[in-house]
Amino acid sequence: MNVLIVEDHPIFRIGVRQLLVQRWPNAQIEEAANLNDAITDLKTHEWHIGLVDLNLPDANGVEIITKLLKSQPQLKILVLSMNSDVFYAQRVLQFGAMGYLDKSQATTDLITAIERIMNGGRYVSPSLAEHLVKNVTGMHHPQLHESLSDQEYRVMMQLAMGKRINEIAEGMNLSSKTISTYRSRVLEKLDIASNAELAAYCIYHGLLTEQY
Repeated sequence: MNVLIVEDHPIFRIGVRQLLVQRWPNAQIEEAANLNDAITDLKTHEWHIGLVDLNLPDANGVEIITKLLKSQPQLKILVLSMNSDVFYAQRVLQFGAMGYLDKSQATTDLITAIERIMNGGRYVSPSLAEHLVKNVTGMHHPQLHESLSDQEYRVMMQLAMGKRINEIAEGMNLSSKTISTYRSRVLEKLDIASNAELAAYCIYHGLLTEQY
């Protein structure tokens, strides 16, 4: 089995590698600390599964999944994240990932998740599974932020963390005018009037658990 670990924290990469080697001693394992290195690895070698963090030095969010799959469409992606928000997990799966695992559960559940995905299934952390089932069965009451597009969601998170319009624009390679438009849409959809209220909204809904 060929495994590509896309993660910028070396200590976490070491831990994941050790778990993999214990279960699959002959596995070919490569590590990439950023998206650019990961894409290079995908273009030069075929990988069965990618263990991917969506908070990298050169990219953030679910568009990482899109870029990885564009480079190697058959790659099976298991996202490893500190974000336990159900809505965020849903986005990850909708963008093509085969699984979503809370990093805090990696030690106990990583091997199970990989085996399920390699056998053609999908995997979601047990702590999220019940909430996802409620969404599917209609028991979930949609939150206002679930109506945001992916770009609007990213802008919302960065504004909530106190970033300025120009700073966000530079990080997303967009114009300040475009970011201001996204901000206006976010405020309108959430029915709030300021960045302070936006930050309070994100804190209340537990969205500020992952850097964007």
